[in-house]
Amino acid sequence: MKITVLTVNLHKGFGFFNRRFILHELREAVRAVSADVVFLQEVLGEHELHATRIPSWPRTPHYEFLADSLWSDFAYGRNAVYPQGHHGNALLSKFAITHHTNHDVSIEGPERRGMLHSVLRLADGRPLHAICVHLGLRESHRQRQVQRLCQLIDGIPGDEPVIVAGDFNDWRQRAHHMLSRCAGLAEVFVKAYGAAARTFPARLPLLALDRIYVRGATVQHPIVLPRRPWSHLSDHAPLAAEISL
Repeated sequence: MKITVLTVNLHKGFGFFNRRFILHELREAVRAVSADVVFLQEVLGEHELHATRIPSWPRTPHYEFLADSLWSDFAYGRNAVYPQGHHGNALLSKFAITHHTNHDVSIEGPERRGMLHSVLRLADGRPLHAICVHLGLRESHRQRQVQRLCQLIDGIPGDEPVIVAGDFNDWRQRAHHMLSRCAGLAEVFVKAYGAAARTFPARLPLLALDRIYVRGATVQHPIVLPRRPWSHLSDHAPLAAEISL
């Protein structure tokens, strides 16, 4: 069974330098990929101030606005809460989401980070575990968060496929070895090309911050997405792949 996955950091629906609200353009770009499962980071669930100031602000939470009629199921994990609202990770799925849990992996300090674990029911009835992550900016925080991810995956039966995708902020690329050793995860682009895809900054990618890891997948094919319009829609370039389960 083949499925297409996409991961993208939405930058809260604003373009580079936060100058323009571009969620409607992002929705069209995400829809154009037509992925079966979409992993989203920095998704605004609510922002009362923006809602009163921006005429095109959706009446529904951003993840629901993006799902529209193309993705029947969606899940949201709230990570950061502030007076005006909150944001976090989200998952859009063409398969039924049987249940989901948001794991708070924040360490000390103001950074709020999470891992959204959703269990999908595939067309053949098998479960698929989809974990959307957004890890910290500090190396010491990321190491502890990767360990938490390993513990989470260790509790998933070995015969059930797992996809982990999102913004790892792992600019030193130390997570590959840790996740391979402790969780049996393989990164799609590393396996195909020998190196992770560079995704940040989107207009001139230098750092490989975003990843798609799999376990229990027999074949993985990275999908090359066009530079436009993505280079002007977020500070992160998206990643997509076709995965055989």
